[in-house]
Amino acid sequence: MDFKEELKQYQEKINKELEKYLRTKNCLEGTLNESMEYSLMSGGKRLRPILVLSTYSLFKNDLEECFPYAVAIEMVHNFSLIHDDLPGIDNDEFRHGKLTNHKKFNEATAILAGDGLLNNAYIVISNDLKKTRESKELVKKLQIFNEFTLAVDRMIAGEYVDTEYESKEISTQDLQYIHENKTGALLKLCVRMGAILGEASDKELESLTSYAEKIGLAFQIKDDILSEEGDEKVLGKPVGNDKKLKKCTYVSKYGLEKSKEILNRIIKEAEDELESFGNKADFLRDLALYIENRNK
Repeated sequence: MDFKEELKQYQEKINKELEKYLRTKNCLEGTLNESMEYSLMSGGKRLRPILVLSTYSLFKNDLEECFPYAVAIEMVHNFSLIHDDLPGIDNDEFRHGKLTNHKKFNEATAILAGDGLLNNAYIVISNDLKKTRESKELVKKLQIFNEFTLAVDRMIAGEYVDTEYESKEISTQDLQYIHENKTGALLKLCVRMGAILGEASDKELESLTSYAEKIGLAFQIKDDILSEEGDEKVLGKPVGNDKKLKKCTYVSKYGLEKSKEILNRIIKEAEDELESFGNKADFLRDLALYIENRNK
């Protein structure tokens, strides 16, 4: 199947699954629920849940088993985007070509909508744990739940360090620390969740984890590049915000061309990690290239 068509099919599956968790009941907190839906269903690449499903597909075909974890990670991702856009952090007005949550509603509602999506992610996972009866399955899912909580912790830590280093000199190691935690932690989690649910061997899990670490770093480097030279109309958000906020990025540290060279090298290394999986991993290889060549 063509990569773009397979990507589209995954996105459609995920959107359909996310719709099951929307809160549409008339209630006093109706506007809050509307705010959560606004961000969750506003579009986006759905890269994180796609990584869960496509990694799982290396080992098994019954995607229903990993849907709750794909849904939960997309909820967490959107929580992070809502809070990332807030006046106290990046103060962005647009995302995916639409008003950011705090501009569409208000700052207080946006903060609580982000909190709600984060907590809903834990509700989705805990509900799946509650109905898991087989002890082997439960042990596997408890490991995933533990890794899920730790990845969210690392994402928040990375975001904090990113804001603290604005307008400051930064070492190569600290810049990589920001990127590996702020962006890379969740992407690594997605691949590991799919692999653990699919019952990958230790060696397979090691290779996939290395692949995930590399595409996680690559994704943020590409974001840094797009913030410098992307098309605002395509991105759906302002270009140059990183420079305006004096954020520490690969472009500010290494320059545009060197950042592109580093990105290309890391993508090639990610592809190499999939060699043992043969043709089964073609989608994941193409996904790495998609990360390198995306324009939004």
